[in-house]
Amino acid sequence: MEISLSSRPDTVGSRIRSLRRAKGWTQGQLADATGVSRSAVAQWETDRAGQIRANLSRIADCLGVSVEVLLTGAPAGAPAELLGDELAMIRLYRECDGEDRAFLLRTARKLARSQE
Repeated sequence: MEISLSSRPDTVGSRIRSLRRAKGWTQGQLADATGVSRSAVAQWETDRAGQIRANLSRIADCLGVSVEVLLTGAPAGAPAELLGDELAMIRLYRECDGEDRAFLLRTARKLARSQE
């Protein structure tokens, strides 16, 4: 399952909603999969639930992502064990405009090739 960087939601709840919808599930289906009520899922998705932290691991498992994806919006499919400087690079990359992103990618590719 892939979420584009440009449309990644800003809150845990909106990321849960986006991932659930991308999976084609209703709130009821996610509720059944995680063992909670549909109302609890609705509260998670609107960032009104106090129980979300206790359920993050189950939510992530059901949606097929890491807890880090839910918490930070790290790219789906990214290794869960990203180091602090790797996460910092991703955050900085996201702040750049398209032209600067292209420049950063070209530069990173050149650096990687020079290490081979």
